[in-house]
Amino acid sequence: MRLEHLQSALSIAASIIVGMVGWSGHVLLLPVALAFPILWMLARTRLIAAFVAAGYFLAASWGLPQGVATFYFSDLRPGLLLWLCASLSFVGVHTILWTRRSCTRPFRYLAAAVLMTIPPFGITGWAHPITATGVLFPGWGWWGLVAATAGLMGLVTRAWPAVIIALAGFWLWSAAIWTEPTLPEAWQGVDLELGASLGRDISLQRHRDLIATVKGRVSGGSRWIVLPESALGSWTPTAERLWIKALQGTDISVIAGAAVVDSGGYDNVMIAISGGGAQLFYRERMPVPGSMWQPWRPMLAQSGGARAHFFANPIVTIADHRVAPLICYEQLIIWPVIQSMLYDPDVIVAAGNGWWTKGTPIVAIQRASTEAWARLFDKPLVFSFNT
Repeated sequence: MRLEHLQSALSIAASIIVGMVGWSGHVLLLPVALAFPILWMLARTRLIAAFVAAGYFLAASWGLPQGVATFYFSDLRPGLLLWLCASLSFVGVHTILWTRRSCTRPFRYLAAAVLMTIPPFGITGWAHPITATGVLFPGWGWWGLVAATAGLMGLVTRAWPAVIIALAGFWLWSAAIWTEPTLPEAWQGVDLELGASLGRDISLQRHRDLIATVKGRVSGGSRWIVLPESALGSWTPTAERLWIKALQGTDISVIAGAAVVDSGGYDNVMIAISGGGAQLFYRERMPVPGSMWQPWRPMLAQSGGARAHFFANPIVTIADHRVAPLICYEQLIIWPVIQSMLYDPDVIVAAGNGWWTKGTPIVAIQRASTEAWARLFDKPLVFSFNT
């Protein structure tokens, strides 16, 4: 019994290490997460499988409590509560589907992986091992996703040592030749360091400062300038007129985040602006649960909160570009990027407002995840973040 307890303790400790290392924000370390299915398989009981899943997920998302505390200017308690609540779907799915039967285990794990990809469980489907596909099989596209899925199933069979050796070979080869996603021609992402004021300061002076920043960043033939999530604050007719007038006489087009507010709540959106006009072209499919998306409000006869447009606008056409937008939280989960790739976009545009994540690896994880998907499908990628 003591040996079994020691083995179980080591499995749980290993799952914590796997979660922290795999999701440290370094793209080439994402394949470390592939050790999780092995640890899940090796659990001796359903309870140990639950602890292994909890250790992995909580370690992978350890920055959440601190980030929530910073966002709400509070202590760690609200963040800890959200952290634990978010883990329930991951732990619950992997606990219920765990089995001792080796013949059905690969299909059970496949079911768990699929459930953590799509809503409702996929809403908190962070730290999904399938994200490592772009590191293992860069440029393979959908065939890479098939190969990685087969690999994940193989990791929960008796043949797992051979499977892990094969995947490690792909990992080492990829790391040796790794290149970052290309920046599309004439596009440029602008990173800002405006902290919590971005999106909250909606004065005309802030808009003028952003316009000056855009014009100052135009170089080397860049025509499409991307600003972070919430850069424009609450989008109003006054702000629209100011931006259009400022861009008249130039060939600059700006893509920036904003909020469109009405009596029922708001949409987190991206807007394209040029001297010829402005176009609201994207409404966020999955805002951050809890802090932004609050689905319980209508049941309590309350308004407010961001709306989720789960499967809407996977790609948008701007001029002659087919764009796959990903705003902040959408870069951490699976179905938005997979849905967008079904439509074969020309470029991925990833924007975020991560000032509240200071001291955590959350923004680095967002970047690493998006970079891995861009490399898998060989798509140009534009980043724009505020910190």
